[in-house]
Amino acid sequence: MDHPTPWLDDDQQALWQDLLTVIIALPAALDRQLQRDAGISNFEYGVLARLSMADEVTMRLSDLARDCDSTLPRLSKLMDRFEARDWVVRRPDPANGRYTLATLTDAGRQKLVESAPEHVAQVKRLVFDPLSAAQRRQLGAAVSRVAATVRRELEGA
Repeated sequence: MDHPTPWLDDDQQALWQDLLTVIIALPAALDRQLQRDAGISNFEYGVLARLSMADEVTMRLSDLARDCDSTLPRLSKLMDRFEARDWVVRRPDPANGRYTLATLTDAGRQKLVESAPEHVAQVKRLVFDPLSAAQRRQLGAAVSRVAATVRRELEGA
């Protein structure tokens, strides 16, 4: 039996279109800024940042790929480029040799430090400055709920 499609109402459609703009256009705007000012992509910046926040600036590549929403082959190619620039060092995980660890080097940390000021300013300009403190809190609560739902969906896949 055919069931009619439960279309989004006007308010939902407007919100969905705005959310799509943020999902699609915000990373592109951040990428342009980072390419222009630092010569790296938003993805590359994200990988450097994740490593910099890890204990001992070291992570398993599989965990780093998951946290950066990447595949292992894509991340491995990036690690090749990062190693050539002396931004990371890879080595087998001594706790389990089936895994590879990536460690951020001093040169990698320096690249992140040099790239951060303009990037942080762009994030503030595009995301935080247009909002009041109350709106930031509301957005944070809403995005956290949506993110939790998406994570549960992905874990169940």
